[in-house]
Amino acid sequence: MSTHDRLTGAAMLKRLRRSRGWSLADTARALADTAAQLGQPFDTSISSVQRSVARWESSKGPTLPDERYQLLLAHLYARDGRGQVSFGAGSDFAELLEALAYFGVSQYRLDELRTILVRTMTDAGAELLALLGPPTQASLSAALADPSRLDEEVLAAMRESVAQVNDQVGSVPFVRLQLLLAPVVESCRRLLEMPIPGPYVSDLQLISTQAYTLAGRLAFETRDDDASRALYTAATDVASSLGVPWRRAVVHMSNALVTLYSTPGLDTAKALIDAAVRDARIGQSITVRARAHALQAEIAARSGAAKHAAAALSLAWYDLDQNRAEDPATSSFSPAHLRGFEGVTSLYVGNPSEAHDYFARAAHALAAPRERVQRAIVSVDQALARIRLGEPQSAAELLHSCIDAASAMGGRVAVIRLRRARHDLRPWRREEFVANLDDHLIEALGR
Repeated sequence: MSTHDRLTGAAMLKRLRRSRGWSLADTARALADTAAQLGQPFDTSISSVQRSVARWESSKGPTLPDERYQLLLAHLYARDGRGQVSFGAGSDFAELLEALAYFGVSQYRLDELRTILVRTMTDAGAELLALLGPPTQASLSAALADPSRLDEEVLAAMRESVAQVNDQVGSVPFVRLQLLLAPVVESCRRLLEMPIPGPYVSDLQLISTQAYTLAGRLAFETRDDDASRALYTAATDVASSLGVPWRRAVVHMSNALVTLYSTPGLDTAKALIDAAVRDARIGQSITVRARAHALQAEIAARSGAAKHAAAALSLAWYDLDQNRAEDPATSSFSPAHLRGFEGVTSLYVGNPSEAHDYFARAAHALAAPRERVQRAIVSVDQALARIRLGEPQSAAELLHSCIDAASAMGGRVAVIRLRRARHDLRPWRREEFVANLDDHLIEALGR
């Protein structure tokens, strides 16, 4: 971070303040009022806060607002001059984060601020429809005001919104995706409680199932486990109403994956995966069945059940070898994904050399932007295999690229796997290559 960057950030903060027509004292009072609304202690005098604001905006030696003030500024600028929530591109909030980035605030911290604001505004009942584009906002608002106006055009807009967010997984940080999806999730919740026209009930249930499932995953990725559990419960309930077993299996599998990393032990995740397998076996999607069997293999391997893991993998490959031309599921589960599961199985109950080769082939094949998160996870597992093969320096070299991917996306599973890999490098903690890895971890992920 150069002096020029800090000066640019200071100028942006000053421009933000002046765009509101505020003096330094006005800004100080607004920050004090914001702290009071949030129930935060604020014993600093207005004159002292005023001097702090001036230091942030100094054209000679600007200082970075500390974390408390970063949060207060985020809340202050998350609403526009009319008091309406405004997070999107071109908003004051977005400009504030850009200014903080010029001051050298890490991407991890900026994403954390986004997460906090999304949760706070949602809990406060803010009108999140303001985050949608004008046409969708108008049609959804009309349907929410009068459910008899819900029609295929409104449902198509909701369906497209969910699809767009899902398509950006791996290309856009999770906190931003959570922000984009929140209005649709809230609209689904409201509409499901309303007397909508009968012909559209099943379509709304399907959209709601997909929105809740994706939102549950995003909430997990942004470390809001309570919200994640609630969303998966809602997704399961709505999916059950559809009467399409393979769709409920998809919900169970997504829930199982986040449970695996947010709940101690394997029992809860195993129960969800077993339920997914039962639904998948009576469902029409061969692809979903293959993925369910692959997950069953991973859980078996993690528990040390080698024969059960091998049997489940065999079933998964059998499923993938079937003709899936008319498969109703649009899942991208592929042989590359399954090779990753083979690698995990070998890592736990097999040969680390064999696991490494599985991971290498899987990582190479997972080349699409949508697969970036999965590729990072597979690459961390590949590094774990290298550690077990006695190649710690080579493992550390591979982990650097994984850190960059985890930092860019904010992927929680990749970060958890990274932490585990670093733990396995403890015998070499005095080596320079481990020290360099630690520096990268702290710089990119703040840990």
